[in-house]
Amino acid sequence: MKTLTLLRHAKSGWDDPVARDFDRPLNDKGRRAAQTMGRHMRDEGLVFDHIVASPAVRVMETLDAIASGYGRKLEPVWERRIYLASAATLLDVVHELPDEAQRVLMVGHNPGLEDLAMLLVPFGGGALRDRLEEKYPTATLAEMATGAERWREVAEGQARLDRYVRPRDLDPALGPDER
Repeated sequence: MKTLTLLRHAKSGWDDPVARDFDRPLNDKGRRAAQTMGRHMRDEGLVFDHIVASPAVRVMETLDAIASGYGRKLEPVWERRIYLASAATLLDVVHELPDEAQRVLMVGHNPGLEDLAMLLVPFGGGALRDRLEEKYPTATLAEMATGAERWREVAEGQARLDRYVRPRDLDPALGPDER
């Protein structure tokens, strides 16, 4: 059975004067959240056969900070289609994943990742699905058992959400800023 883990990039800096959204870097809180998530992934023993990621700067920096906490370098396949993709496009990318990979990490952006998770995990899929439906914050990890033997068989409403971890679940200081 194939396991798909989705990771939304960490919090980026809107104050940074960049010409293109694609080039927007992480802010300090985002780097801390990604490192914390990397430590959590290491402590939970999460390993991946294949990593596919958006080539946007904030995703690259998220993966660098994750690797810092995780304790090993992550070597993704950069996939331009993931950048600001819809759930349908992301599902196309999933269907094209190499079948020899059992556990895949996909790193990208919202609303596509959240929409993909909600597409794959059926409504009424439990408490984790309810939390996912509320919000999919930056640097949040969602792990799904797809029930598929081949990536091209991953289908709407057939996955089970086994893990949904937000940075603030690991460190309350990484929660939303006070207003």
